[in-house]
Amino acid sequence: MSSARRPLLTATAAGTLLGALWFVPSANASQEAPARAETSATQVTQQARAVSEATAETAADAADGTRLADTGSPDTTPYVVGGTLFLAVGAGFVVYSVRRERMGF
Repeated sequence: MSSARRPLLTATAAGTLLGALWFVPSANASQEAPARAETSATQVTQQARAVSEATAETAADAADGTRLADTGSPDTTPYVVGGTLFLAVGAGFVVYSVRRERMGF
């Protein structure tokens, strides 16, 4: 491949990528229902008091000896094994390419 065609190939690849991205849906928020009415300061105060009372009740339950369920931790063994495998394959490719370069291929 000649070096004169490389910029053309790069521009074609970039144009293709941008053209493909054109069709990706946007994340613009749309509002189908009318907006809620503004909350007054008294409503906010009442909500804060309700949350505070609920938190106090939860703390009192915890003080009684009630504990949440221990769900344990997720099994990460497959991720560790897979990551180690990919790391070893990548390191193997690096060693192979360096060795091949030194041999003069």
